[in-house]
Amino acid sequence: MPTWNEILKEIGAQPNAFDHIRRQYLSDLSAKTGRNTIIYYSGWLQKGNLAQKGFRFDIVDSDKMGFMSTIKGLTRNRGLDLVLHTPGGSIGATESIVHYLKTMFGNDIRAIVPQIAMSAGTMIACSCKEIIMGKHSNLGPIDPQINGMPTHGIIEEFNRAKAEIAADPNTIAVWQTILSRYSPTLIGECQKAIRWSESIVEDWLKKNMFRGDPDKNDKVSKILSELASHALTLSHDRHLPIDILKDKLGLKIIALEDDPELQDKVLSVHHACIISLTQTPAYKLIENQDGKAFIQLAG
Repeated sequence: MPTWNEILKEIGAQPNAFDHIRRQYLSDLSAKTGRNTIIYYSGWLQKGNLAQKGFRFDIVDSDKMGFMSTIKGLTRNRGLDLVLHTPGGSIGATESIVHYLKTMFGNDIRAIVPQIAMSAGTMIACSCKEIIMGKHSNLGPIDPQINGMPTHGIIEEFNRAKAEIAADPNTIAVWQTILSRYSPTLIGECQKAIRWSESIVEDWLKKNMFRGDPDKNDKVSKILSELASHALTLSHDRHLPIDILKDKLGLKIIALEDDPELQDKVLSVHHACIISLTQTPAYKLIENQDGKAFIQLAG
């Protein structure tokens, strides 16, 4: 017969209802696909006000610790399905995380986007061999931002100022106020950030999604011309649906609706994650199908 303290310890070791349900649906999804499955979920839509207190909803270097924790012990030859829900984040952190995932699973990584993976989240999706998303899902432009400002927009504004001042020197006074907020090195930093993001996505696409495709150079060039160009997407916040991404840009995307059972299991995981982010202190979830988790709490 267990003692009072032993029973209390056993009760305390049980997961809460949110964790239990989420992990059950995540396990069900992995059983359906036969692949390792890891969720990477951010609660920026539910708890965005916490950003003012220093909580990081974006992709940062510390997230790699979560992936290291959840990948340890997984059978690598089962590949990886990465379920993404993120606003994006640091290019450097994104590049580092993708490199780590590839050292663990090679090119056998798929991205599943139940709702939205923007900016650097789209970059991660482009590093995978294919993307699974539904009619309701969105990716976004990969044009980088500096201090919350789109780099393409900064360069466009600077070039417009030069052109207008050259045409009419009387506009100097107007533009002086606008351009005074720019540091002396900002334009160069923007140009480098754009080249950096485009070059790594180009490399990932050519070495995985379009590996072995004789037309990969043209296909990748077309994708980058749309995803990386602020002039074409118009806004860093542009939400791009599956028909544009698949039919117009040519990304390798599997429609979630093609497999109703898979759709049901993916959306069950998504709903369980969103409920967890809404009704618990959790603001970022990294978790595998075996229940091994790296959960960041707002407390």
